Amino acid sequence: MNNSVRQLKRLIFGALLLAISIVFGRIFIIPIPWTHGNINLCDAGILIAAMLLGPVYGLAVGGLGGLFLDLISGFTQYAPFSLLAHGLEGLIAGWLYRKAGNHKGAQWLALMISALVMVICYFFADSLLYTWTAGLLGIGTNLLQGIVGVIIAQLVVPAINKRIKL
Repeated sequence: MNNSVRQLKRLIFGALLLAISIVFGRIFIIPIPWTHGNINLCDAGILIAAMLLGPVYGLAVGGLGGLFLDLISGFTQYAPFSLLAHGLEGLIAGWLYRKAGNHKGAQWLALMISALVMVICYFFADSLLYTWTAGLLGIGTNLLQGIVGVIIAQLVVPAINKRIKL
């Protein structure tokens, strides 16, 4: 496969993962009253993009997916924070995952670190938008969202890798 076809295939797959992360985030959404935010599954799509396509696609899928999801879900106050939080999550996941190579423990650690970065970003978002208490109360739910995303991505990516060569 020549390079331009490979790049086009990766771009199309990245766009598909962006759409999937938004759909995951809209289908499974649990409002969290004490933070005025929600728990959703967008992290799974972000981490899958980062693992399969690398840090640049992780950044794009994460940032744009989080931004668009907030805009269409009625959480517009979170949109700029989601752009940053999920963008960084995807960037860091892609970069650390590549560094981890085939070492499974390092791969898990890479994804957990990226989820932790997302949690920290939302702690500050909740604290700035509302109160420090809201920021603290959001840690558990955001951590749960990140962990579920990591688990789903770790389960799905090997199956995708067997069927699609990116």
